[in-house]
This record gives sequence, structure tokens and C-alpha cells, in this order.
Amino acid sequence: MKKIIITAILMILIPYIVVTCFIQDDEIHFQFGSNQMVRVKREATGEIERVPFEDYITGVLAGEMPVNFEIEALKAQAVAARSYVLKKIEQNGTSEYDVVDTVMNQVYVDDNTLKERWKDDYITKMNKLKTAITETKGEYMTYDGAVIEAFFFSTSSGKTENVEEVFVSALPYLRSVDSSWDAEVSPVFEETNEFSLLDFYSRLGLPYQDSLQINVTKTTSTGRTKELTINGEFFKANDVTSKLKLRSTYFKIEQVGSNVIINTKGYGHGVGMSQYGAQAMAKKGYTYDQILKYYYQGVEIFKI
Repeated sequence: MKKIIITAILMILIPYIVVTCFIQDDEIHFQFGSNQMVRVKREATGEIERVPFEDYITGVLAGEMPVNFEIEALKAQAVAARSYVLKKIEQNGTSEYDVVDTVMNQVYVDDNTLKERWKDDYITKMNKLKTAITETKGEYMTYDGAVIEAFFFSTSSGKTENVEEVFVSALPYLRSVDSSWDAEVSPVFEETNEFSLLDFYSRLGLPYQDSLQINVTKTTSTGRTKELTINGEFFKANDVTSKLKLRSTYFKIEQVGSNVIINTKGYGHGVGMSQYGAQAMAKKGYTYDQILKYYYQGVEIFKI
């Protein structure tokens, strides 16, 4: 009788143990939690959502970097995104929200949107992102004990920019570095834009003239345009890129007959980590912390 009872118990327990220990959901689920929430303003609706911290980082990773990037590049982006939002939380404690979900801060894409976008590839792609998140669990960057301003952008013009030449204040960790390898991997490293003279003037709010006179009056140390005159009218380069929908302020404008040809290099503001630069470095065998410490000079990486 005793043997029969033991046999019956084992018949019940063994399948349970096998299922519990060896059969798991296909999707990776975070095994750590945090009370920290990120208050995200959704620009499309104006609503403010409270998103668990690492879920927010996952949504930013999906919105900011192609999923087919090398895992070390994705890990670098995860730490940069975590640092960026921690700084925003610190700065916006008395505000209604911490960040918006667009390029004004970091692009954040919610889980339902990703399921619709990725369809049958959802689990595979999400698992890759969550691997990058879990392998950098809680990590963020500091300089001299303070969370850094972790700016990043798509593609450099060959070098990144000193922050004070693009924004306002100088920061010791946001210095210009070589990023010439962007040209090897980025499909948006160079672009040619063509406008009719009429369209060009119309977009800039200028009266039509048959001839075009461009005079660049101020540049950054890497050659990006900061200020210029067009037919004697003063413009900031950022206004020109906005009105003409150019990828970068590293541009050259010339008239060719009745058309205007504008060649650009790079994509984005050029400060901090180049995302395609991170991809190129990862392909060359650099680890995520090496990538981060290259683009953010003198930083340290800590865990929350």
C-alpha cells in the first residue's frame, strides 16, 4: 500500500515539476519591479500616462533605435534612455509630466502599438529589446556624481558636436568626437534635396528673385551651419532645416538654373551619442559601456 501511495504522488508531482521548470512562455517577462513610474504625456491625445520605469525604457528603445541593431548598440541606447529620463524626472518633479512621447524628448511607443506594428514578429523583437534592458538592469550615467544630460541622435556628419555650439551651456562630457564610421553603416548619412526656386523662397517666406545669394556667417567647429543670410535676410540654421525639412544643419545650398540643390550630411542635432555610430562600434566589437564612455566623455555607469 505504501509503495502504491508513493507511486501515485510521484505520478502527480513529476509532470508538475517538468511543466514548472522547463516550459515557459515564449516572451521574456521582467523579473524585477520598481515603484518608479514615468509620467508620459501622449502628444496625440494630451493625456498623461503613468508607465512603469523599465516598460517605458523598452518603449523608448523600440521608438528610438532599429531592432535589428547589434545588441551592444541596443544596450548603449537603453542606458542612454534611462539616463535621459532620470534627468527629466529630476528636473520636472513639480510639473504635470516628466517627458513627452515624441522627438521633443524621447520617442516612446506603447506595447499595443508595437503588437500591431510587429504582428507575428512581436515576441522575437520584444525579447531582443528586453534582453538589452535586463542586461543593463537599472544602469544610468553620471558625471561628478550627477545624472548626465544624455543627448543622442541618429547620424553624425563625421564628428559629433560640442554641446554649447548647438544648445546653450557647455558640459564637460558632451564634447566633439570623431564618428566617421557613421558613413559605413547609416543609410541617412548623406541626402540631396531639390527645390524649385519658387518653392524654396515660399517655404522660407522670402520674395522671389531669379538669383540666389547664400552667405554662411557662423558655423560650429565641425562645419555645421549656425547662421546664414539668404538674399540678405538673416536666418538661424535650425529655422532653415525646420522649414525645408532637412535632416541636418550640416548643409550646402546652391542654385542650379531654376532649382535649388541642398546637400546634407548627418541626421539630427549631433550632440552626444550617434546611434548609427554606436551600431558601427558594436559591429567592430565594442561593448555597450565602451560605446557610452566614448560618446559621453568621463562618465561613470551606476545602477539605480
